[in-house]
Amino acid sequence: MPLVRISLLAGKSESHKQKVSEAIHRALVETIAIPAQDRFHIITEHAPADFIYDPQYLNIQRTGDLVIIQIALSAGRTLEVRKALYRRVADLLHQEAGLRKEDVFINLVETAKENWSFGTGEAQYAT
Repeated sequence: MPLVRISLLAGKSESHKQKVSEAIHRALVETIAIPAQDRFHIITEHAPADFIYDPQYLNIQRTGDLVIIQIALSAGRTLEVRKALYRRVADLLHQEAGLRKEDVFINLVETAKENWSFGTGEAQYAT
């Protein structure tokens, strides 16, 4: 059920964007056990003037290859699981898309299960 928003600087190839999406999805499947077909990604490209970040915040050296990933998902995963997700996303983006781990920024937004509707006007996960 994650909704993944991927933001990056404009000009990246379609192949690169596909690799980024694939790596993030694989990490989600492997670490938080989402179904393989549960894939909803929105990739947004930004002009440099619209993609503002600190290149050295927390002494992490970022480049123009920075990818900001925001994942909305149902609440309830342990800190250990969330940390494993962060690591796996960074590892796979490095391996599959050639990104430096320093250029992987991830933000999780947790929400209650009843806050999701996947179509037909129903709250499929509401109990």
